[in-house]
Amino acid sequence: MPLHQGPEKRDERPMSVNPFYGEANPVGGMTEAPPKHRLPDTPLPPMTAYQLVHDELMLDGNSRLNLATFVTTWMEPQAGVLMAECRDKNMIDKDEYPRTAELERRCVAMLADLWNAPDPAAAVGCSTTGSSEACMLAGMALKRRWSKRNPKPGARPNLVMGINVQVCWDKFCNFWEVEPRLIPMEGDRFHLDPQAAAAMCDENTIGVVAILGSTFDGSYEPVADLCAALDALQERTGLDIPVHVDGASGGMVAPFLDPDLAWDFRLPRVASINTSGHKYGLVYPGVGWALWRDQDALPEELVFRVNYLGGDMPTFALNFSRPGAQVVAQYYTFLRLGREGYRAVQQTTRDVAGRLAERIEALGDFRLLTRGDQLPVFAFTTGHDVTAYDVFDVSRRLRESGWLVPAYTFPPHREDLSVLRVVCRNGFSADLAELFVDDLRRLLPELRRQSHPLTRDKGAATGFHH
Repeated sequence: MPLHQGPEKRDERPMSVNPFYGEANPVGGMTEAPPKHRLPDTPLPPMTAYQLVHDELMLDGNSRLNLATFVTTWMEPQAGVLMAECRDKNMIDKDEYPRTAELERRCVAMLADLWNAPDPAAAVGCSTTGSSEACMLAGMALKRRWSKRNPKPGARPNLVMGINVQVCWDKFCNFWEVEPRLIPMEGDRFHLDPQAAAAMCDENTIGVVAILGSTFDGSYEPVADLCAALDALQERTGLDIPVHVDGASGGMVAPFLDPDLAWDFRLPRVASINTSGHKYGLVYPGVGWALWRDQDALPEELVFRVNYLGGDMPTFALNFSRPGAQVVAQYYTFLRLGREGYRAVQQTTRDVAGRLAERIEALGDFRLLTRGDQLPVFAFTTGHDVTAYDVFDVSRRLRESGWLVPAYTFPPHREDLSVLRVVCRNGFSADLAELFVDDLRRLLPELRRQSHPLTRDKGAATGFHH
């Protein structure tokens, strides 16, 4: 009603005070939810559509507290502005967007130099949507090179790798009809064994995959030892087996923190390397990179040329249309940080991982498998005398405080081992690590009072991301 009444004629229109959240109109109001599995009959106002989607996404986990993912969850605002300016550019249309294409070329050259290619100008490579696509490309090149040197009809190619490889390699073997030969885990060895890998090779082996930074525990595989074992194999048998290094994470950590570690193109047997720009390359998803030592390592018939977008355009990525924003963001990050900046960021992240691992070990209930001194990643399990709860209980309880920490069992031969894994990334500060330890410490008394672990189904991992 009106706040005062004078001698003049009162305005008979009621004053509307709407205490409800949302628009009060029958077309764009939120009193009824729109259909979720078919298109709405009529348009919604843009703010209403935004609010509906925004509110539903609030039920997602907080990406900054997600200690399962390796993917970058924080970038500088300037990088976000650049990405917004480039999200409408099609990365494949190199004739129409020549400067974006030039930034991609520069990134490839920078990575070739970073990874010690013998002649960085001769190295070839491309951006991808991530390491999964990059691994597919590397695997295709290995298979095509094998088929050229082994033209025997009916021969079945095989690929040797540790059982700890990322699932994209299982996909590659399935899609391209390659036999996977997996080196199992044994005891406290959680990745590939060089001698066992060499013993599995034969004339139909297209290559051996080495992982620089296992997703299971954050450890580097011994690439140099693997190459030495394959060198000895060649001396004995004549078999010349190339190596691909899956450096999805470690390819952007080792060059800055472990510069003396031989894992890259300094080893002549390494034919190709991939990395994820959206992991420790410090770029939002999704961008990856695939590089080959030289043109001989990438068969020419895998490179396609099209001209219907204008100009001659070579391409050897699996995807075609995709935004150029992530490539631009990668170049920005290379330019912004340089070698010293990357070293500082990665060292800080490794320091946070190491201190956090020590704090967790000091709680007394847990046993560390790794300490975050290679990748800034570590895995830990419950101590031998802890019987009241298991890692799945810990993961579930941490989620109640917003922390997303994966719990999972290891592959065959170590299926008895269930662990938690913490991935430290740029943006996961020492302060956040302290808050994490405080929350973990707070829930331990209640977990210790349990009569037995509450999570009986050990077969289902919680939140495990490669």
